[in-house]
Amino acid sequence: MQIGMSWLLLLLLPETPLAPLVVAVLGTAAGVLLTGAFHEDGLADVADGLGGALGRERALLIMKDSRVGAFGAIAVALALLAKVALLALLGSISSELMCLALFLGHVVSRTWPLLLIRFMPHVGDLAGSKSKPLAETLSLGALCTGLLWCLLALALAVFGAEANGFSAIDEDALALSLSILGGLIASGLAFVVMARWFWRRLQGFTGDCLGATQQMCELAFYLGLALAL
Repeated sequence: MQIGMSWLLLLLLPETPLAPLVVAVLGTAAGVLLTGAFHEDGLADVADGLGGALGRERALLIMKDSRVGAFGAIAVALALLAKVALLALLGSISSELMCLALFLGHVVSRTWPLLLIRFMPHVGDLAGSKSKPLAETLSLGALCTGLLWCLLALALAVFGAEANGFSAIDEDALALSLSILGGLIASGLAFVVMARWFWRRLQGFTGDCLGATQQMCELAFYLGLALAL
């Protein structure tokens, strides 16, 4: 939905320097509405819990609280601002590049949390947790299937762009592939930072940690892609 809406707006809006910014704002709003701010809520809870408490048990207790504190509000606000800014930057280069970044950013950032589920213990309120069943049922085969879908999306983006004469950066498919690689590396680094943070502070993950990881890895992908260009 977000990609389709962004593409349509890029076609309909007048070609001005502000058009990518308008598309980035409205597209991001559409994405938040579509997911019910599910991942942003996780980011807010993690920021409140790990930013507002030093002890593990106290942090887990804060993360269960439905109220949003100062750390959470600031984290979500900065994340949304960064997302809009990065997408607007990519859109100012090419509308195709913005849509390509959206497609891959969503796929890649939703793949990294699978590694948390598979290789880290679930902590927190086990009885009422919505993410605990995932941790119990995600087999190695399911993880490999998720990774395969991510690789297929990356291959589709590169070869599809080459077949359609993608020229957002006025170079060949190799340059585009290297730019995507930059996004992947940045997203992977963000995942490592988040995983180490959760392990050091919580000795595991919660459902909120999955949402926060998705948000940070998505932002890192856009940033890495922009830097690689």
